[in-house]
Amino acid sequence: MKLAILSCSPRCYSTRRLREAAEHRGFKVKVLNTLKFAIDLKQAEPDLFFRQKSISDYDAVLPRVGASITYFGTAVVRQFEQMDIFCANTSAGITNSRDKLRSLQILSRHQIGIPQTTFVRDKKDVLPAIERVGGAPVVIKLLEGTQGIGVLLAESVKSAEAIIELLQNQKQNVLIQKFVAESKGRDIRAFVVGDRVVAAMRRVAQGQEFRSNVHRGGLTEPVVLDETYCKTAVRASQIMGLKVAGVDMLEGKDGPQIMEVNSSPGLEGIEKCTQLDIAGAIIDYIAAQVDFPEIDLRQRLTVSRGYGVTEIYIPEGSEYVGKTIQASGLRDKDINVLTLYRGTTVIPNPRSDRVLESNDRLLCFGKLDFMRDLIPAKTRRKRRPKVMDLPDLPVAEEVLSEAGHGASDASGTE
Repeated sequence: MKLAILSCSPRCYSTRRLREAAEHRGFKVKVLNTLKFAIDLKQAEPDLFFRQKSISDYDAVLPRVGASITYFGTAVVRQFEQMDIFCANTSAGITNSRDKLRSLQILSRHQIGIPQTTFVRDKKDVLPAIERVGGAPVVIKLLEGTQGIGVLLAESVKSAEAIIELLQNQKQNVLIQKFVAESKGRDIRAFVVGDRVVAAMRRVAQGQEFRSNVHRGGLTEPVVLDETYCKTAVRASQIMGLKVAGVDMLEGKDGPQIMEVNSSPGLEGIEKCTQLDIAGAIIDYIAAQVDFPEIDLRQRLTVSRGYGVTEIYIPEGSEYVGKTIQASGLRDKDINVLTLYRGTTVIPNPRSDRVLESNDRLLCFGKLDFMRDLIPAKTRRKRRPKVMDLPDLPVAEEVLSEAGHGASDASGTE
């Protein structure tokens, strides 16, 4: 196997350990500076150049994309994906996880614990937002902070207002998050590779510091996670679209609360704490998966006219409740069920004799017209509004009056 590690920091511990682990297993490996690529686009031939030379063939890519180069870094990863080269983490997964708001928005749709969070821009919304997350104290976070930078604890409503106003005046986007008191100064870092947690450590803040990051002086101790925490960490990584991830969780009274899913987790702290070969586990995973590059399912499945991917909800009282997938007649309508979501359970490629239940969600591929018929009529009408003629209203009249004379401004710019 020939492996490319994308990294702008070849001398950092994580990059050196990954290279070491790959070479120890007899693989060819090169560390490539992510910023030294050029992306060439032409019909049916996506290509990459590295230091002005066409890139050689690689079997797999391990991205280590830093926060400061997310846009360009994910573009490079995306190009490798278009060239059908296996990437340990997808460009979409990296993008999803890098923005704290985006990642929480995605996670909130699933049955997975997250601290109650709100995002506001108008000053009038700040006080109601603080109340909605349970009142002071609250945690205030910059959307793209890393290693504990940009994470603040406001002990009172007045201090929260002052901090938020200051940050907003500096054109910073901030999240207001519920303070999980029972987990103050400590959290769990679970290291996920593929579909399992390969190592975990508890980080404990020192002194008056409430942030437990190792970079802020936090102490670590190895920990064996129970099934609930392991399952939550793996599901969070999968939902984000990541195969290698550091999942940070709070130990809440109601179970694990996901704080962040990191697409480029550092290895030094967790290898030192657990004394486990995490780098080796990553390389072994890549070697086992290299023949199965991740593809953009929606992109590949929607190229045929009239076909697409959608999620079908089975409400209580539906005619499909109690029927098997085979008896439902979906296949006869040219609809294939790819995945069944039932509560917190995910059932990929469900068997034809699987009985459907109320509140099931089905990820399906098939004829859009047939799938559209499965949406309740009332909802369908809302989603498919009829295109009407321009109404006789003041703003519309601005272009209605010009219709007979030929509109001079067709640029669409404002």
